[in-house]
Formats: sequence, C-alpha cells, structure tokens
Amino acid sequence: MLRSLVYRLLPLRCVVCELHPGGAPATSICTQCEADFFSAETARCERCAICVPDGQTGAPRICGRCLANGPHFDATTTLADYVSPVDGMVIALKFTARLDLAQLFGRLLASRLSSAMPATDDAVVMPVPLAFERARQRGFNQSHHIARAFAIAAHRRLIVDRLLRIRHTPPQQSLALKERRRNVRGAFAVEGSVSGQHVFVVDDVMTTGSTLDEVARVLKQAGAAHVHNLIVARTP
Repeated sequence: MLRSLVYRLLPLRCVVCELHPGGAPATSICTQCEADFFSAETARCERCAICVPDGQTGAPRICGRCLANGPHFDATTTLADYVSPVDGMVIALKFTARLDLAQLFGRLLASRLSSAMPATDDAVVMPVPLAFERARQRGFNQSHHIARAFAIAAHRRLIVDRLLRIRHTPPQQSLALKERRRNVRGAFAVEGSVSGQHVFVVDDVMTTGSTLDEVARVLKQAGAAHVHNLIVARTP
C-alpha cells in the first residue's frame, strides 16, 4: 500500500517506457505505449476475446470454439494479450501491490467500452471474488480494485457483496481445461437479486475462461440478463 502511495506522490512516468507522459497529469501511461500495447484494433472473438484471423468477417465475430460450445457469458472485452509488457504489469499489481496499475486498467477498460456502454441503469459491475486464503495472504483483491476504477470512470454501480466465492479452489495455472472446469464448479454463488441486470464481471487475466464461465453460469441462473467480462489480459 505504501508503494502505491509513493507512485501517486512522485512525478508520474509512463509505467511502460518510464518517460514522462505527454498527456494529463492523472495518466500513468504515455500515448505511444497505450497505442502500442493496448490497441483496440486486434481482431478478437466477441464472446471469449481470443484472437481470430484478421480476414474473418461477419457480425458478430465468433471463434469456432464458441460456436461449437458456447460459454454462459455473452461477451468479453480485453485490453491486451497476456504478453510482455502487460503480463509484467499484471504481476506487479498482484504481487507488489501496484494499485496504481488497477486505476490505469480500470480507466482503459472504461475508455474501451465508452461507445458500447449500455444505456440501461440495470448495468452493474462485479469483481470476481478471490479465494479467502489468497485474499488473506495478499491483503487485497486486484479484481476489486480494477472493478472500482472502471465503475468510477464508467459511472456504473459497483457491487462487491452479491457474487460470492463459497468454496476454496486450488490455483488453476497447472490444470488442464477439463480439470479447470471441475475445479471451479460450485465455487461461486449469488446472494440477492440480479434479475434482468446487465452484469460487467471484472477479472485480471483470462486463460481458458473456466472461472468466468462458472461465474456467468451462476449469474444467469440467478436471473442476470447479460454477462459481459472485462479483463485486463487474455492468454493467447
């Protein structure tokens, strides 16, 4: 937490190239690095955000996997692939408490969605809850901080006590796809009403989508009308 405060007090530098940004003082990434590493021009599946061939046309643009076995969520927006330097930024947020990066990611996600933001007041923002033991060890949930920054920038309501993690799950990193799905099955629950709501679900990284699919399943089961994932980085 102290490190995050220091980054806010010191003269701001671009978090990628370390040059002073040319934009407003509130930003922490320069215009060039934002264009180079967080481009919205990459062709992606609209459901799971995996990269698709540039030549793929049609609306909506859906990958073969989502066509064959559609997930419970309706859409996914990501800022970038989980490659350098974005992967290092996510790791710095999670393991060295660089909470200023959560502010940056939330702002960038809000900017990315500005033209596609639903007009309805039923749209709410929910972070993926962290397992209790990991939250205790880390001292914070990085997805909560990203979600809060997004909600403020997008003028949306943040709800942190409705989507619950009710079962501890081992880390997903070393598991195969089928094992990941079994690992998170029944790990989440919804407390309270989400009936008819458009829910933005915020997480830091999406690999296979198993966790987000299980979250969307319980939200839809509880009555959510639309589930849209907002993630910082997508594993290629």
